[in-house]
Amino acid sequence: MTWRGLTLALLQAALMGLGWWLGQAWGVAAGALLATWLWMAWDMWHARKLLVWLRSTELQQAPAMSGLWGELSTRMRRWLRLGTQQVQQSEQRLQDIFAALQASPNGLILLDATGHIEWCNQMAEQQFGLDAQRDMLQSMGNLVRDPAFSAYWARHDFAQPVLMQGRDSTAARPVRLSVQLYAYGDGDGRHLLLSRDITSLEQAEAMRRDFVANVSHEIRTPLTVLVGFVETLQTLPLEEDERKRFLGLMAQQATRMQSLVQDLLTLSRLEGSPLPARGEWTPLAPLLRQCEDEARALSDMVTRKSGQPHVLEFPPASAVQVDVAGIPAELQSAFSNLISNAIRYTPAGGHIAVTWTSHADGSATFAVQDSGRGIDPEHVGRLTERFYRIDRSRSRETGGTGLGLAIVKHVLQRHGAQLHISSTLGKGSTFSATFPAQRLRAHAIGFTGN
Repeated sequence: MTWRGLTLALLQAALMGLGWWLGQAWGVAAGALLATWLWMAWDMWHARKLLVWLRSTELQQAPAMSGLWGELSTRMRRWLRLGTQQVQQSEQRLQDIFAALQASPNGLILLDATGHIEWCNQMAEQQFGLDAQRDMLQSMGNLVRDPAFSAYWARHDFAQPVLMQGRDSTAARPVRLSVQLYAYGDGDGRHLLLSRDITSLEQAEAMRRDFVANVSHEIRTPLTVLVGFVETLQTLPLEEDERKRFLGLMAQQATRMQSLVQDLLTLSRLEGSPLPARGEWTPLAPLLRQCEDEARALSDMVTRKSGQPHVLEFPPASAVQVDVAGIPAELQSAFSNLISNAIRYTPAGGHIAVTWTSHADGSATFAVQDSGRGIDPEHVGRLTERFYRIDRSRSRETGGTGLGLAIVKHVLQRHGAQLHISSTLGKGSTFSATFPAQRLRAHAIGFTGN
């Protein structure tokens, strides 16, 4: 302000001096008046430049000025730049929030006070069959015609979620959604619709119930037999032969329960332990030799009465000089389960062949082929379910727990292998496990396994 006053005073003095030099008294007054007008014109010109700049869209290109107007333009430019940065940061945060909402595994829909769609993410589009552009500002109650949701929408009581079918739900692959509305904002009636796909949760809960029921049933049967035999031994005088027979049956049932508990513990350990490291290599030849010893012992036991042992065929050690990346105990469990199943379900004198076949792409297949009764195609897809049996009485007679193939499936999945089952009624079955090339290598000389 001091500089502006000094500028006006100097201009007035110069023009008044010029008027005095001209020798006229009115010249002094005219000079002062002219100086004031010139200064005001100059000042208004700067003010107009500043106003034109503020009215323009190029707010970052401030006019070059000095003095008070120059300082004003500099400060305004600084405030505008700061305001622009804040707006950009707010827009970026808003974009980040919308990107996060788009990435949400749940469906999200913003509804106005009248229930019309203001925004929705891609998951909501997929779950409800919406189109963000087409259905914008459409009523949610008109777009979703599921009876359960319609009743929930009409009731206006959103304290609890509603369960409904997803748009892509079919009889073969049901999709279940949990949908709930939450009020938000300043009490102006707007709502957030949140939808969650709970199909896997419901399936897991159903599997848990079935699993508990199956375990209870499987343990109850031998336990009931044991209790009955114990009561008989306690209350009735028995001959030595009868007593030995009862004790043998009790031991058989106890062994069955022990096998069941052991298989359950194995499944629990497989599901809860980390995946096998690829740096742990297991030589295949000694593993198959151990499986062969167990298979011949089991075959002798199950065919003892008939006197006709199975014909067992295993590949020679020279044909399986391969290392498999994985945990030896798990691999041995999977292979033994496949072989023991073939022995249990193949009549005495039948043929069982265990093979190891390498493929051109570096992968290899472990296979167990039997000459048993075969499996009806309707059962093949469910064989790896826990406690699923084609013939329950036959399975119990042979000591099966109904968990063997479930264990095999988990072990192979953990080792990157795939289980394939092929069977023809009356001609036998083949169970094979194909390992990818990255899980195999030529056997290292002198390698001991662990």
